[in-house]
Amino acid sequence: MGIVNVTPDSFSDGGRYVEPDAAVAHGRSLLADGADVLDIGGESTRPGATRPLVSEELDRVVPVIRDLSRDGVVSVDTMRAEVAEAALEAGATIVNDVSGGLADPRILEVAAAAGAVYVAMHWRAHSTRMADFATYDGPGGVVGTVAAELSERLEAVLAAGVDPARVVLDPGLGFAKRGEHNWELLRDLDPITALGQPVLVGASRKSFLGRLLAADDGSPRPVEQREHAHAAVVAHLARQGVWGVRVHDVRATRDALAVVAALDEPAAAAPVAAPVQGGRP
Repeated sequence: MGIVNVTPDSFSDGGRYVEPDAAVAHGRSLLADGADVLDIGGESTRPGATRPLVSEELDRVVPVIRDLSRDGVVSVDTMRAEVAEAALEAGATIVNDVSGGLADPRILEVAAAAGAVYVAMHWRAHSTRMADFATYDGPGGVVGTVAAELSERLEAVLAAGVDPARVVLDPGLGFAKRGEHNWELLRDLDPITALGQPVLVGASRKSFLGRLLAADDGSPRPVEQREHAHAAVVAHLARQGVWGVRVHDVRATRDALAVVAALDEPAAAAPVAAPVQGGRP
């Protein structure tokens, strides 16, 4: 899943693709590099980010989705039912909701009515407050708690009428989670995959990788220099059988998947990820 941030303030590439023509060109480049899905978002969810107006988010994503949906499978990265509805009408077939329906419960009805694939991520609060909720002291720690809370969201998604065959779960790395929480989740996704749904993981360029690769003075590795570490994460996730990875650098990700495929099956020369057919997981 290649990331297309149509935002001025995303942590990795904010402002680079805020103009529709630039976003469309970037999306086509990601497809050429081997992306199966383009995830197009108009709201930054980096820590501390403030929310755009609904009209701003619509203006950012709808023209880009309309163009790119002619070229490949498109996902809309949004927490708002109104934006999801407009995006699906413009040609998106996947709703990637980082709030799992908690920010705007009507988004579940929108996804169900459209027959869209719905990605429910683990989430506790908006970006301005999520650091206050990064506590997992109960039984099972962060892994058990995230699995339990995703199970609750799955029940809500299904109750809203979304086809069970079209629900994907995401552990929400970096969202109300400290660095150690992200590593614990990456080490043990079994309780989440045990919920019976495909799993999407987004680790690309996130701050916990930057801190892992910090310089001697403690300064995190710059965002654009975290891709080698992320490729190692991708290889680890491929071995765990996740459905998808949400990434900034599609070519590096495909290379990592090709290596995993070659190691697992010497005759394999192609990446292991299967294309998404019509947006179905």
